Amino acid sequence: MKPLGRLRLGVNIDHVATVRNARGTSYPDPLRAGLLAEAAGADGITAHLREDRRHIRDEDITSLMQGLSVPLNLEMATTPEMQAIALRHKPHAVCLVPERREERTTEGGIDVAGDVARLKDFVAPLRAAGCRVSMFIGHDVRQIEASAEIGAAVVELHTGHYCDLVAEGRTAEAARELEALREGAALAHSLGLEVHAGHGISYDTVAEIAAFPQVMELNIGHFLIGEAIFRGLGSAIEGMRRRMDTAREAAA
Repeated sequence: MKPLGRLRLGVNIDHVATVRNARGTSYPDPLRAGLLAEAAGADGITAHLREDRRHIRDEDITSLMQGLSVPLNLEMATTPEMQAIALRHKPHAVCLVPERREERTTEGGIDVAGDVARLKDFVAPLRAAGCRVSMFIGHDVRQIEASAEIGAAVVELHTGHYCDLVAEGRTAEAARELEALREGAALAHSLGLEVHAGHGISYDTVAEIAAFPQVMELNIGHFLIGEAIFRGLGSAIEGMRRRMDTAREAAA
């Protein structure tokens, strides 16, 4: 097997904004969190600008674009409003996700296969603007193949179900889900897509996913922001970085 390269870590700072918005204050500042994450070893920052602005706001995207030294990955729904925002800011990466107003968090992958023509048109101007377009999908073969068809550069595999199964102690089901993710990563790589993974990853689940040879980046947020309450954001990120590096070295 070809030696594994260094695995990148993208830190999602959405829930710093969730805490800020709970009291309507100007703090804690998502940009400050992003800068702390940079200093702790994050390779990029992820922020999801939701249609209802429940956490990250438009002005946060402006400040992150101006203040960060590492790339910004803008998560967003496939709406004309969000496309216009991305084209105005031109972040390094745009990750297209499904979005429902009533959900607490992103509940599944986007249905690329069921919307190929529209998504191909949606992605084209983003690519032309220099954004790396990523599709947040499950490990279903049809979704992976459709992502390649529409011109995406990246797929981010939804690891939430696997992480939930581990947390619930459903070992056999977790093993099957992990294998399906592994097969999905291999297929995406074979189609020329860069493979990322994210959602629900914690210290308990990161090693198995980090060991996938095709995965180049993990995007992790909620767990790290939660862990930061007890040990500080820098320490929480450094702990994740160590686990990722150890798993990568062992797999190589």
